[in-house]
Amino acid sequence: MHGIGIDTVEIDRFRRLLDRRPSAADRLFTPDELAYGRRQRDPTARLAARFAAKEAVMKAMGVGLGAFSFHDVEVVAAPSGAPSLVLRGGAAALASRLGVEGWRLSLTHTDSTASAVAVAL
Repeated sequence: MHGIGIDTVEIDRFRRLLDRRPSAADRLFTPDELAYGRRQRDPTARLAARFAAKEAVMKAMGVGLGAFSFHDVEVVAAPSGAPSLVLRGGAAALASRLGVEGWRLSLTHTDSTASAVAVAL
C-alpha cells in the first residue's frame, strides 16, 4: 500500500456551493460523473461523494489542491454499482511516479454527509 486518503463533505454546504456557482459542477466533475449524479432527483449526495473521492485520492498521494485537475480523477461505477477510479493526465502521471499500480475506493453518504476512502496500492 502506498497511501490512504479519506474525506468527508457536508452535503448542504456542497449544495449551496453548487447553487451559488453552477459552473463549479463542470469544473469539478467529468460529463459522465454529472450524468451519473443527475439520474437522481437531487444529485447532490452522489456528487458530494465523488468530490470527496477526488480529495481522498489527493491525500492518498500526499498532495493537495492544485496538484492536478479534478477531471484527472473520475469515479466510475461497475454494473454492480461498486465505485472505482480512473486516473488520467496529471493524476495518472503522479500515481505512476509514486509506483501506484491500483486503487480501492469506498463511498458512502447519509442525509447530511458524504465520505470517501481511497487506497493507493
